Amino acid sequence: MKGICKRFPGVLALNNVSVTVKAGEVHALLGENGAGKSTLIKVLGGIYIAEEGEIYIEGKKVEIDGVKAAQENGIAIIHQELVLVPHMTVAENIFLGREPMTGGFVNIKKMTEDAQQLLDAYHMNIQADTLVGRLTIAQQQMVEIVKAISFNSKILVMDEPTSSISDKEVDFLFATMRNLTAKGVGIIYISHKMSELEQICDRVTVMRDGEYVGTKIVKETNKDELIAMMVGRELTNYYTRDFLEPGEVVLQCSHISDGKMAKDASFEVHKGEIVGFAGLVGAGRSEVMKCIFGLTKGYKGEIFIDGKKVEIKSPIDAMKYGIALVPEDRKQEALYKVQSVKYNSTIEVLGQFIKGIFVDNAKEEEITQRYIDMLSTKTPTQDQLVGNLSGGNQQKVIIGRWLATNPKILILDEPTRGVDVGAKSEIYAIMNELVKQGMSIIMISSELPEIINMSDRIYVMYEGNITGCLDRNEVSQESIMKLAAN
Repeated sequence: MKGICKRFPGVLALNNVSVTVKAGEVHALLGENGAGKSTLIKVLGGIYIAEEGEIYIEGKKVEIDGVKAAQENGIAIIHQELVLVPHMTVAENIFLGREPMTGGFVNIKKMTEDAQQLLDAYHMNIQADTLVGRLTIAQQQMVEIVKAISFNSKILVMDEPTSSISDKEVDFLFATMRNLTAKGVGIIYISHKMSELEQICDRVTVMRDGEYVGTKIVKETNKDELIAMMVGRELTNYYTRDFLEPGEVVLQCSHISDGKMAKDASFEVHKGEIVGFAGLVGAGRSEVMKCIFGLTKGYKGEIFIDGKKVEIKSPIDAMKYGIALVPEDRKQEALYKVQSVKYNSTIEVLGQFIKGIFVDNAKEEEITQRYIDMLSTKTPTQDQLVGNLSGGNQQKVIIGRWLATNPKILILDEPTRGVDVGAKSEIYAIMNELVKQGMSIIMISSELPEIINMSDRIYVMYEGNITGCLDRNEVSQESIMKLAAN
């Protein structure tokens, strides 16, 4: 890709960006949220048309004016936000738009058999006739990968492919990628997990603010150099945490169970502390928090706030007791993508600026701006559609929305998933400031360095049960994994 420029209203998203990918290499694309990585691959994939620039495949200039043209040129993209159809089967999703036909009708038997062959060839324990909506996020991610592979692509783009899958599935994914590069496929790999670069990538291109910064051979660079290239400065304090003496118990949960994923969870949270929840994908961590926030009907167990037993049957009850939840899947569970940043920031606190039929617009704007400033959210205006923001900035808007409710217990489920190193550092600093002011935070995270460096105490879950609680002075990746794998 040479000299690519792409503009949106009020934003120059890509400014003269060039990148070269070789056959048989894994080429990482690094940059903070808003750096232009996703925009660049959407130009390659025919989703956006660049105003300037040229694209060459195997030395030949090509015109990519749509998704079909990209596919015809051997380009397949696995997007960060999954684009599967939940009410269709795995087979129907894999062959969507190119179904095998017999006598003018879709040959469902052949399509299912072909899909199952692909799934089995890559050792995926998924049935082709299963509805996609019944799969876990991790399984859906694997279906996306099989779908992309099925196009016999020469160029495969993976945008945060490991963000929702377990370590075992990551190992399997990397093995699959090595098989593909051995066959000459060029892979563009977008990830915020620096540790993955050494494992799987050959070269890395860094972008910042919509511009090309530089390309390095992975073996000849290091994390600090790449972070400095990404953020334009060196991050001295990546994990910001002042460990103070926690206060009294503010939340006590006893034998929480939803009858499915959460089986028997008892724990407590003190004022002014960050309590981490670790465990493998499917351990039941999110499900426990959904019970506490009133999202699960008919859960069992007891909840005490400030020593007093409470009944939480809905999110409204939870908010009344000062509990807020930033969910794991922002796309499905939190964002109003076709609404503005302002709408998304204030939807939970309408009572603060709507009185009867009167709307205090100035108050609404003041609330929105307070959290844009606090979280350093990058948006051209408050009226920008939140769906047009980068993943990290969308996450900041959701965190701001819940901070506006002035909670005393803030539950953060994978708060930095898909968020760049600069934004991660900012989120850690904000979490640190909140607990210093007396707020209590429960953080679910699959990133062990994050859990270890930010938590006062860490509860570990396995198959719906809490298998142990580790103090920050005794915790290590090994001690967590022992309890997580039981």
